[in-house]
Amino acid sequence: MNFNLGFYATTRNKSLKANILKVYDEIKDEYMKLNRFMIAAPKSGSGKTMITCALLQLLKNSGKNVLSYKCGPDYIDPMFHKKVLGVPSKNLDTFFTDEKTTVQLFLDERADGDFAVLEGVMGLYDGLGGIYEQGSSYHLAKVTQTPIILVVDAKGMGKSVLALIAGFLQYDTHHLIKGVLLNRMSTGYYDIIKPLIEKELSVKVVGYFPEQKDIGLSSRHLGLVMPDELSDIKKQLNETADRLKKTIDMDLFIDIAEAADEIGDSGSADKDKRKTLKNAELMRLQDQNNTVNIAVAMDEAFCFYYEDNLRMLEKCGAQLQYFSPLHDTSLPEDCDAMLLGGGYPELYAKELSKNVSMLNAIKKAFRAGMPTVAECGGFMYLHTYIRNICDDTDEQNKADVQNKADIQNDMNKSKLVGALDGGCHFKGKLVRFGYIELAEKHSNFLPPNEKIKAHEFHYYDSTDNGADCIATKPATGRSYDCVISHDNYWLGFPHLYYPSNPHFAESLVRKSYEYRRNKNGKLL
Repeated sequence: MNFNLGFYATTRNKSLKANILKVYDEIKDEYMKLNRFMIAAPKSGSGKTMITCALLQLLKNSGKNVLSYKCGPDYIDPMFHKKVLGVPSKNLDTFFTDEKTTVQLFLDERADGDFAVLEGVMGLYDGLGGIYEQGSSYHLAKVTQTPIILVVDAKGMGKSVLALIAGFLQYDTHHLIKGVLLNRMSTGYYDIIKPLIEKELSVKVVGYFPEQKDIGLSSRHLGLVMPDELSDIKKQLNETADRLKKTIDMDLFIDIAEAADEIGDSGSADKDKRKTLKNAELMRLQDQNNTVNIAVAMDEAFCFYYEDNLRMLEKCGAQLQYFSPLHDTSLPEDCDAMLLGGGYPELYAKELSKNVSMLNAIKKAFRAGMPTVAECGGFMYLHTYIRNICDDTDEQNKADVQNKADIQNDMNKSKLVGALDGGCHFKGKLVRFGYIELAEKHSNFLPPNEKIKAHEFHYYDSTDNGADCIATKPATGRSYDCVISHDNYWLGFPHLYYPSNPHFAESLVRKSYEYRRNKNGKLL
């Protein structure tokens, strides 16, 4: 829906101008023209992230106001997006939030005419449990009415690539696949196969990308190596963009994005969630000069945060104070709570153990009752020790050798905060993986009988994972105990997604207010 404000600019009737603006705001809240496409693939390892980052760079270079999103519970791919754009990338996940809330999160803080690029996860149709639509890239594309560019790894394929593409097109019941990009294909063969695909399958081929042996994104057992670990990452991303520009039809990408349907705002999204945020906002507005301060661990070792989680804490009235457990010697002044997110503390265990001043500061604050939320890496950091990680190669054998050695040799352990007894040790394989729903056995951060959605992905295990919550696997119904939660703290391996239950964020902020009040001996 295009709305022309030309008449508004020329009329001198103030009352009419006000009515025009009112109508415009109402329309703008209901519909938004957001140019967009999704980069998806038949399987993981097809080159989605590299190609997405290259496209982001090209769109940015062309002067467009580009926004990026990642489908699913992934922290690292958005970091690469941010490296290109210089602004945070957001996660969207149709398991974490219902369809209307997902659309609302997609449109939040967006302006008419913005250009959005969504990066899919795994294979296009791979959702919850690998078999359900919910949580899949396709479900997100359907919910947000986003055209799909299918990246096909064509290495080693001839005409069989047509059969592969045809199958995906046939399964595309909503006709969202608008283009195909052939990755790892030679120039000579592309000239032959492109007209064949377009003739037989009636789908546009937007270009190809030859195999790049000298550039690529490194990986480890925990996923991709983070962008800040790569000294030449900016150079790599720019080089990739320059090469991709020569082998794709960028105008066709833009045409597909601009042809995307207008998307309606979900004004009727979960009323209870909206009420929670409204109440939290009122709480904040009651005394704008006395906002609570939440210290957020942010450095090389702790960097796994959902952007919407951080923004929700701010909407609830918190001011975020970023600090580094690696490099700082103390917590931020006048902080009222701690948020210790996930990351790779195992890679920096020795460095963290040497920062004794910070270890003591966190331990002291925790024991004084400061509200604390610690997830995965942050949870590991609070333990007494961590067994130093072995090399990524031949992981299981080395983990077994290491564990035997640790029994005899305490030197392979790094001392950490010591707020929790026991330690964490490397298992050489995934301990927990995938989506979960969490319910508290006794209401603390959540109202009675409510749940919050989360995911787990960790190769380390703890000597005490806690038993204050019940985690349930949504695809199988299997459940297990986890999380240490009492009074002011919530500690465990699960990575929480606050928009799935905003009461959690509200509770953390309220506990921070209570802590600040008791600390100062007065009401704020």
